[in-house]
Amino acid sequence: MTPAPKGSTAAKELAHLREQLAALDAECVDLLARRFELARQVGTQKRAAGLAMLDARREAHVIAAAAKHARRVGLPEEDVRNIFWQIVSMSRRVQQNDAP
Repeated sequence: MTPAPKGSTAAKELAHLREQLAALDAECVDLLARRFELARQVGTQKRAAGLAMLDARREAHVIAAAAKHARRVGLPEEDVRNIFWQIVSMSRRVQQNDAP
């Protein structure tokens, strides 16, 4: 299969789609930054309340909810679980590393 000529409709559409993907990637990173800021605040509140940073039950609930939502929107649950385990792990580090 030969690539579409640079000025073709297919090449323009591909460029447009890639721009949309890049914008979504940036949004994803922005959302992660917001999530980690909230995680930092959660860590502050946990310390103030004398609570442990690790809440395995809560983490499992977050992962299960993400997998359930993935199923509703037609995404592979196991892949979404893996992604969210990484996000939860990063959030936990943010909570722990924000200690005074």
